[in-house]
This record gives sequence, structure tokens and C-alpha cells, in this order.
Amino acid sequence: MFRISMRRPAQAVAVSLLALTLGSASLSAAEPDDVVAKVGDAEITEADIAFAAKDLGQQLQRFPPAQWRQLLIDAVVDMELLAKAAKEDGLDQDPDFKRQVEFLELQALRNAYLTQKLGGEISDEDIQAAYDKEYGDYVGEDEINARHILVKDKAEAEAIIKELDEGADFSELAKTKSTGPSGPNGGDLGYFTKGQMVKPFEDAVFELEPGSYTKEPVETQFGWHVIKLEDKRAQEKPTLEEVADTLRQQIFRERYEEKMAQLKADTTIEVIDAAPEPATDDGAAAEDSDSSESGSASE
Repeated sequence: MFRISMRRPAQAVAVSLLALTLGSASLSAAEPDDVVAKVGDAEITEADIAFAAKDLGQQLQRFPPAQWRQLLIDAVVDMELLAKAAKEDGLDQDPDFKRQVEFLELQALRNAYLTQKLGGEISDEDIQAAYDKEYGDYVGEDEINARHILVKDKAEAEAIIKELDEGADFSELAKTKSTGPSGPNGGDLGYFTKGQMVKPFEDAVFELEPGSYTKEPVETQFGWHVIKLEDKRAQEKPTLEEVADTLRQQIFRERYEEKMAQLKADTTIEVIDAAPEPATDDGAAAEDSDSSESGSASE
């Protein structure tokens, strides 16, 4: 049975991903606390480089992967130098800076809770249970595999049907006569379900039995079709591997909503300065209507 690996702590994952991305043999065995550089008394660790990689990932794409590690180290060294200069100038005591730090800490704690608690506590068993509940009694929707030959006028389509009646091969006729993009492939449209084709085409093809073709041309906005049904089957149940990520996201959303509802129920929340709701066009129209009616009545 397919199993989904448990997630490791976010810091370890970041370092591991960096190792894979940068392709460094030495980094692949690195620990988060390993020191990669020193700036005065400050130490830069593998974890610092990993966090920088996450923050600067898009900018790194402009450079060859072989340069990424050195670029990240240089970037963090520059951060350390500028941060030291900022402290020496007293910027760390600036009220606006302190408020920014408080907000960034608030944001980081929120993200840590979402990742480590709500997301990190979703187990293999949770996903298996969600799969069993979602797909335990799964009955797949009917899907069919069909071919078609598309031509410009009805007479040509009728001539093709006559050739088929006389034993011509459908796929070969499609290759030589169909004007549709599937023509070179023998008119093959692959498997599809209801709702994916224009209605006249769908109505005709779903009435056919496998191996049969339409005895009358089918008209759509694209032209005239001769359609052959190759196969009809029920969609197979998706495997756990195919839907595991979707189920994980579904479980995460459910737990997020439950947690937020609980926190809001347990906490007094008062919005002091709520923005007024903007007037809608309907409201304005209603006011105009009321004014008009009032005026008419007074007259």
C-alpha cells in the first residue's frame, strides 16, 4: 500500500531542500547549526542559508544553479554587515522598526503554527481515513472513447458514411478526409465524459454502442461530423497516491476552520475602527426611487 512519509520539522526540510537544489555533496550532510561563515562575532549557519534560499528563491533563478550557494552566503554576509551598522546607528530602537519586528514575529508565529501544528500533525492514517471516506463507495462516471471525421458539408459526410457502410476503415478515412485537428491521428478524441463536448455531438455519441458509428451526419458549429464510438467504461477509482496531496489540503482546510472557530469562540474580539460599508448601486438606486416617489406623492 502506498504510504506518505511524515513531514520533518520545517528547518530540517528547508536545509534538505537547499541541499537538493544546490546539488552540493558537502551540504547534503549538513546540519542546521553548522557554521558556514563568520562576520565579526556573528556566525552564519546552514539554517540561515536555507532561510535565505526560501526568501530569495525567485531572484536566484536568474543565475546558474552552481552559483546559488555562494550568492546566498554573500547575501547573508551583507545582511549581517548592514544589520550591525543599523544597530550602531540606533535604528533597532526606532519605534516604527520595533512595530515592524512585532508584526513580522506575529506573522512568523502564525506561519509556524500553520506548518507545524495544523499541517505537521496530519498523519498517514488521517489521509488514509479521508481516502476511505471519500472513495470507499466510489462509482466512476461513465466515460467514452470516440473518433470522428469532420467535414464542411452534409453531402460529404453522407458520402463518408456510405464508404463506411461498404467496409472502409474509419481511422484511415479520418486521416485523409477529416478537417479537424484529430484527423492525422485517425480522428481519435481519447476518453471524455458528459459535458466536455458540444451538445449535438454529445447527444449523438452517447447513444452509440461500442464499435458503431452515426448513420446520419451530426451538425455542430464546427461543421458536419461522422462519429464512431470505440469504447465505453466507468472511470477508475483514483489511487491514494494520486489524491494524497488534495486530501492533505482538504484536511488542512477543515482543521484550520475548526481551529479558527474555536479560537474566536474562546476570545473576545472587538474591532474598534471598522471601515463603513460602501453604498451599493442598488442602495443608491433605491434612495433615488424613494426620493422620486416621495416627490411624486407631494405633487
